[in-house]
Formats: sequence, C-alpha cells, structure tokens
Amino acid sequence: MRFELDRLPSDPVLLQRMLQEMAEVLEQERTALKAVKAVVTTQGLTIEKLEHRLARLLRVQFGRTSEKMDIAQLRLMFDEIDTPVAANDDAGSPGGVQTPAPRKAGARVPIPAHVSRKVVEHRPEACTPGCAGQQTQIGEDVTEVLDYVPASFRVIRHVRPRVACRVCERIRQAPAIDLPLPKIMVSSALLAHLIVSRFVDHLPWNRQSMILRRQGIVIDRDVMSRWARKLAWLMAPLGERLLEYIVEAPKIHGDDTPVTLLGTGNGSATARFWVYLRHGWSSGDMGPPAVAYRFSTDRGGHHPAAHLANYCGYLQADGFAGYNALYEDPKTKVPRDVVEVGCWAHARRKFTDVLDKTPSPIAAEAVVRIAELFAIEREIKGAPPDQRRQVRQERALPRLAALRSWLETMERGLSSDSTLARACRYPLNRWAAMIRYCDDGLLEISNNLVENALRGVALGRRNWLFVGSIKGGHASALFYSLVESCKLNGVEPEAWFTDVIERIGNHPINQIDELLPWRWQAARDSALAA
Repeated sequence: MRFELDRLPSDPVLLQRMLQEMAEVLEQERTALKAVKAVVTTQGLTIEKLEHRLARLLRVQFGRTSEKMDIAQLRLMFDEIDTPVAANDDAGSPGGVQTPAPRKAGARVPIPAHVSRKVVEHRPEACTPGCAGQQTQIGEDVTEVLDYVPASFRVIRHVRPRVACRVCERIRQAPAIDLPLPKIMVSSALLAHLIVSRFVDHLPWNRQSMILRRQGIVIDRDVMSRWARKLAWLMAPLGERLLEYIVEAPKIHGDDTPVTLLGTGNGSATARFWVYLRHGWSSGDMGPPAVAYRFSTDRGGHHPAAHLANYCGYLQADGFAGYNALYEDPKTKVPRDVVEVGCWAHARRKFTDVLDKTPSPIAAEAVVRIAELFAIEREIKGAPPDQRRQVRQERALPRLAALRSWLETMERGLSSDSTLARACRYPLNRWAAMIRYCDDGLLEISNNLVENALRGVALGRRNWLFVGSIKGGHASALFYSLVESCKLNGVEPEAWFTDVIERIGNHPINQIDELLPWRWQAARDSALAA
C-alpha cells in the first residue's frame, strides 16, 4: 500500500501498515547492500591475491633476487621511525675476517704468479749499418700478455709386455691396471672434469657432448649420465659420512627446493632436493663447514624425519609443516630432541613481497623494524657465543617485544585473508621459535646460510631443467653435496675429484674421513710443505 507524503491518511491502522511496509523494504535493501559489499570485499581480496602472485612471478622472472631494501626510501612512507641502516646477516666475510679494501676502479688485476710464463725476447735492430760497437743492456721493459691454450685430450697407452724366462720357463706380465670405473676406458681426470662441468659450471650433459664433438671426441650424453650414476654409487660412502658429520653438530640449517623429475611414467613431476648445512663461522666456531643433499620424489614430512632420525639439537628452517614431526610427536604432542629455530629472513620476505606490489606503510615499517635486528647481528658476526647472547639479550629482545606488540595491533586492523595480515601472522604464529636465537649465541637470526648453499642448484636448474630419473636425482644430490662442501672449505673441486676418484676404489672404508674435502686439503698442504 502506497501513499503520497503530502496526503497521509489519518487512520492509525493505515499509518501502521505503511510504516511496516517501509521497514520491510528498508530491511530488504539493507540485506541486498550487505550481499553486494561481501561480494565486493571477496573480489577485492581475490584481486589482491592475484596481484601479489603476479608481482612475485614477475620478480622471479625479471626482477632482482636480493631482498636488501633501500631503508631511506622506506622511511619516506612514515615519519616516526628512526632506525639504523639495514644489514643482512650474510654480509661480510666468514668468521668475522676483515675483507680486503676494494681495488681502485679501472685498475688492472695482476696475473697470478702460479701461471706459467713463456719468455719471448725482442732484440732491437742494429744501431747503424756496419757498426761493430759493443752492445750493453742498461734495462728492459716487460709486457705480460695473458694467453690461452685450448684444452687438449691425450690417450694414455698402458703397455704390459709379456716376458718369458728360458731358465725358469715362466711367462710374466704386470697385472692389469685399475680403472676408476670397470670396463670404462676413461681416466679419473676426465670423469672429474665432466662432473665439475655439470655441477659447478652448470653445463648439461648434451652441451658437454657438443663441446667435446667440436674437438673430435664423441661421448653421447646418455653415456655421460650413465657414468655419473656409476660414479655416484662408488662415492656414496662419502655422502653418508657428510650427513653423519653434519648431525654431530649442536645446530644445523635445513631447507628444500623443487626440481622437475622425468621418467615417472606420468610425464613430469615435482621432486625435491633436501639440504642440511653445518656452518658455525658466524658464532666463532671455525670447524669445517659441510652440506648434504638428499633427493625425494615428493615433499612429505617423513623425508626430513628419516634424514635426521639420529639428530639432537637445534634445527633452523622455514615454517614448513613437514618439519613438525621432528619437533614433537604427532600423536602425543610430546617434544622431541630437535628444537625449532625460526628465520627472520622468511618473515621479512613476506613484507618485501607486499612492497613489490604496493607501497604499504605497514609493510615498510615492518621491514625497517626487522632491519634493526639484522643490524645488531652484523655487529656481532664472528664473536664468541656468550658475547652474542649478551648483546641479543640487551638489544634485540626489547625490539622483538615491541615488534610483537606492533604486529598484533596491525594484524587486528587488517582483513584476515589479506596478504599483509598473513605476513603479520607468520612470525606471530611461531613466536617462540622466532626469538629462540636470542637464548643461544650459536644460533643465527636467519636461514640465509643454507639458502646460499642452494644457489648452485638454482643456477643449475635453469640450465639442465630437470633430472631424468630417480637414480639420476639421487646421484645429483650426492654430487651437489660433494661440490658444495668443497666450495665451503675453499677446496678446488676438480683437483679433489680427480684424486679421490683415482683412490676411492681401493681406499679402506674405515678411513673414509681422510677423503673428506677439508681433511684432503690439509693432507695435501702438509705434503707440499714437506
């Protein structure tokens, strides 16, 4: 029933009916408006998620990989913050050793002394025709030009003559030589070169095969991969010993990275490289660092549980739920002997991802607050554990307490499903693990050390693209363990592989530690000094 406003009825019953109809219409319009707002909010969150994902993909494909932010620019977003310049915990040299002063821009780097020299003397012409005067050299000018001699191949012919004795009536001959791989007529030097080219220089097998063909050497890529798998079987005890050495440490770092796997029968699949690192130089422990890789066809939590079944100590890793079974029993919730340590680099990454998409003042302030913590770590890098703990207790803990309060306040004012709210919840949900590094000077503020150890896999993955089989994945994990451990200890990988491949077949298994990269290098240095 509708009425004109200037001609309202005087009957109270009609007026009540009119008001009731108007209230019903108003309620319907209010319900419809709420539904529209809900749809708009959902669409806005969906758009935000898609924009966030697109920004991350664009950064991965085309952008920078460093997470270092320009703190001066971030401060322009808000005026109340006054903090020191950010510092990353992986800056500086290992063990706190002072890095040499950078050379002057444009200055020529001298040629190392160990490079062999070939002297070519250029004598001047005679001074005048017919002059027989004595020539006296009063000095010389030397110009050193760096030359390149292309790699060359050679064939080593092992000749074993048969000798007959007329008196003894016996025929003698030297025993057959021991090949690195049975029935494979290549030397340890060539095998080492192929392995290092693949896992250090990131050259796929097919590319190496093409390079060799240009020099007239035909080795198919399938043959190379088959050699690598056989060599991995021979060197497997070294990979097992590396992991045993790593789990002896009171603190290790863990992470994983995806890799494409072929040969599963269903096209391609996403497999995983798991990596475990022992490295204590930042806390004054100058023991040899080591890294061990393991391969799996999926990302199940039972894989790290099996890898670290005998480990007791601190594990610093990201927030992957697959590690939870290491920290506590899934059924009884009883804590185990592995203690979780959080990573502030992962927490910071959540906010830098937001900043890559939009200039958010909240994300900018979070990055600057976290930068204060990293700046403290840079000052105590390489200091003894007791000193590191004392500085963290005095300077880092108050900042962490303020950061937690601020994150809780910011998170309450955000949509629960937004990217920024999830970034705030990441450290809050695991706060005990995030601040645990302040309780022990052996621990690190972030997991950047193990991510640095994964750079070789990340670079190689762009070149060889995939692993061709499960056996190939396990072999790749072993070789990455060996080459990255060599690099961590300053050992030249090709020299180490050449010598170890030659010796490991006849080396006593109970003396396998002698072939570990740092022990091998120490023995070699002692032999050279003697």
